[in-house]
Amino acid sequence: MKKITSPKLPLRPTICVFCGSSHGADPVYTEAARRLGTLMVQTGFDLVFGGGGVGLMGEVASSVAKSGGRILGVIPSFLRHVEPPLQITSEIIVTESMNERKARMCAAADGFAVLPGGLGTLDEFAEVFTGAQLHLHSKPIVLINIRNYFAPLVTLIEHFVNEGFAGAHVTEIYHLAPSVEDAIAIFMADQAARKSRTPILTAVK
Repeated sequence: MKKITSPKLPLRPTICVFCGSSHGADPVYTEAARRLGTLMVQTGFDLVFGGGGVGLMGEVASSVAKSGGRILGVIPSFLRHVEPPLQITSEIIVTESMNERKARMCAAADGFAVLPGGLGTLDEFAEVFTGAQLHLHSKPIVLINIRNYFAPLVTLIEHFVNEGFAGAHVTEIYHLAPSVEDAIAIFMADQAARKSRTPILTAVK
């Protein structure tokens, strides 16, 4: 595994963004990606993403960079010619497989935002969704439901529950946010809650 680095990411909470490597059929998806990147930095978050400079993922990362945020990109070596790494990425990790890529992204993230995307985005969402179901992490997962994009996915999850293949509690694992602003509010509330639960250490004299 090869690793290309610049100075390490600062100690700020990070949001891992899953989204399409294309722009999709509706320009509103691109607008949402750009808005997400800008708001992340303005509210104190840095970015973890798939490393490519194309599609919605490139739009999010470019907006984070323009706003002065830090970026960790994680990309498999075999995708570098398909999704060329974003040159402004603060740190790039090149992995040998998709599974390693997902593991690295998940480990580096404090929460997960899901914008419109295709099969790859669905796979990444399923990974963190299943991980939360198995109590492997308790990080927030937010579907940013631009133009009701994720309605079919929500219906499918409810179908799993209704048919007895998942417990009703799984619908509480993720958040459905109608806008980027609503998604950011969820991440901010989660960070505030975590800080309130962190014990304050006092010096022993």
